Amino acid sequence: MAVPTKKQLEKWAEGYVRTWNAGDREAWCQNYQEIAPGEYTMWDPVGTPPKRGFEEIVASYDLFQPTVKFEVPRDTLFFNEGYVAWVMHNIFERKGVPVIGKTIESYEFGADGSLNIRTHCVIPSHDDEALGDLYKVYLPGEPQGSK
Repeated sequence: MAVPTKKQLEKWAEGYVRTWNAGDREAWCQNYQEIAPGEYTMWDPVGTPPKRGFEEIVASYDLFQPTVKFEVPRDTLFFNEGYVAWVMHNIFERKGVPVIGKTIESYEFGADGSLNIRTHCVIPSHDDEALGDLYKVYLPGEPQGSK
């Protein structure tokens, strides 16, 4: 297997957001597996223990997709050989008002089919009205959120 081409990475990036927002879990998973059928390691966020295996990627989808929608402004989307990076707008509601939380995400696609994911974000506290309950499950060891 070779490192994915820019065209393959562009297709993956477009499919990532489109299938997430559509709630199409099967297509979202297939989009990942087509471009990276190997090992997965995810630091989400960076500074927390790595999550390993595709099942961890899917668990993140299952937890967050019903609450959070995505948008990637075109001017924050970057492609380099084997890499994709973006500033993701994570759209959710707090007290009935739409809120955009931003994450900086990088994806490193290996020639062996592997994928390393690094996400930089502000971790909400467990008492956050909008996302606290999700982060109690996702990062139970971070009750105060980002320090």
